[in-house]
Amino acid sequence: MTPGTFSVCVYCGSRHGARASYTAAARALGQAIGSRGWQLVYGGGQVGLMGEVADAALAAGGRVVGVIPESLKKLEVGHLGLHELHVVPTMHVRKQMMAERADAFIALPGGIGTLEELYEVWTWRQLGYHDQPIGLLNVDGYYDELLRFMATTVEQGFLSPAQHGVLQVGTDPVQLLLALAALARGSDAPDDYSRV
Repeated sequence: MTPGTFSVCVYCGSRHGARASYTAAARALGQAIGSRGWQLVYGGGQVGLMGEVADAALAAGGRVVGVIPESLKKLEVGHLGLHELHVVPTMHVRKQMMAERADAFIALPGGIGTLEELYEVWTWRQLGYHDQPIGLLNVDGYYDELLRFMATTVEQGFLSPAQHGVLQVGTDPVQLLLALAALARGSDAPDDYSRV
């Protein structure tokens, strides 16, 4: 746990996707983080689901930290209304900084960038680089096929059941957030897990 405010790293798409439910889930998650006075750490963009989760967290009173590579600052329209916006030289630095500022991780719907971030932080957990909880928000079955494939990796002997079980999967953004907060609970963790 980082000292002070509970900090949630959110990975998600820089697009809205095909369903309004993806946007609604991003907003609900941001609102849930912000209304508790917690901190959102994310990729720093102002567009797509990234912008939605950040704007909702800000509107609800949360602290928001963005980390964006110089090469993506214009493409993802770096969000200038954040408490902190770090412009970094590479994606590697971006992901490391985001991870260092997080007490828990959640992946919303997104594309290959979101998947890459999820799998990297999951791999880091497997290798013992951190012990923070990791969640996957499966909105309207978006990740059903991926979850079936991950079950296959266990069946075929490439992933242990224990490591498979590290990934917490949920369909409700607030309930998944609260479950991860409970898993991350420590002496300095927030104790109000039930307030929506």
